[in-house]
Amino acid sequence: MSFDIHTGVQTALLILGLMVVLFVWRGIRSISTARRLPFFRMRRERMLRGWRLLFFSVILIIATFLLNSRAEPLIYSFFPPTATVTLTPTITITPTISLTPTITLSPTITRTPSVTDTPTITPTPYIPLAVEAVFSSTVTPNPDAVFSDLIFTDGLDEEYRPIEQGTEFENPIEHMYAIFSYDGMVKGSQWTALWYRGDELVHYETIPWDGETGGLGFTDWDPDSSEWLPGEYEVQLFVGLIWKQSGRFTVTGIPPTPAPTVIPTNTLTPTRTTTPTRTPRPNATLSPIPSETLTRTPYISPTRTPSKTPWPTSTKTQITPSITPQPTATFLPTRTPRPTWTVPPTP
Repeated sequence: MSFDIHTGVQTALLILGLMVVLFVWRGIRSISTARRLPFFRMRRERMLRGWRLLFFSVILIIATFLLNSRAEPLIYSFFPPTATVTLTPTITITPTISLTPTITLSPTITRTPSVTDTPTITPTPYIPLAVEAVFSSTVTPNPDAVFSDLIFTDGLDEEYRPIEQGTEFENPIEHMYAIFSYDGMVKGSQWTALWYRGDELVHYETIPWDGETGGLGFTDWDPDSSEWLPGEYEVQLFVGLIWKQSGRFTVTGIPPTPAPTVIPTNTLTPTRTTTPTRTPRPNATLSPIPSETLTRTPYISPTRTPSKTPWPTSTKTQITPSITPQPTATFLPTRTPRPTWTVPPTP
């Protein structure tokens, strides 16, 4: 039988525990019986013995606690423990009986699925190069800025609160808002909101931040009602080039037909070209010469009577037509030869 220090300490603790229970039980019993004695002296002696037993039990409890926590380290300081060789048992292999299968299972055809679902990778949103090219801020944004989830509505009240929020809206739609709360923004840093219909970028806004460090903000889009085509829309928020928040909503129904746009056509008003009329020049007529008298026919100048045509009225249009200038008619009188004098012969 091996009896080491640890076993001795545990045995002493068990004995002290039993003594504590015995002293407590005897003390309580002595006090309870002392109350029923009629004589004062006997009652007092029995009472003192009971309290004395309870006092000893308290001392034993303290001794038990000290023995449990300090006894072994104190003993080992005087009697250091020696290493005990532990024998390692060897494993004896017992031969096992190999079972010979009597039934050979024929291989079965394993059906392979024709379509394999491959998990899709959700890419991290990014800013297109065309939008990044219009950045104008030089202030470094705060990478720790935070944005709340987006709330979509087609109307705001006077305090910028959503009138009717949701994730599905039916045409006709005119103005859409994406409301969010934010914190940690730096004034003057670049921020961007991208509006997608499916994979198509339909609207964006990118400006230096002009709000407060924290508060309530929104981004909006107000196109023509005919541009709200049915489908799924996504709004992405960025601080600098860092993506912060995204939200989705759905538009259903057929958008209204856009009103026809009247495009004015430029009509050229034809101009009338006046053709001057020329009055034929009268021919000079020679009067017959009498036999005895020489008659000189005076020179008759030609008469020019041009017809007067009114000037056409120009019509003002968006493109001013060119006006063809009225040609000026030039009349050159022809020189009429002077008549010759003929002298009749003298009879």
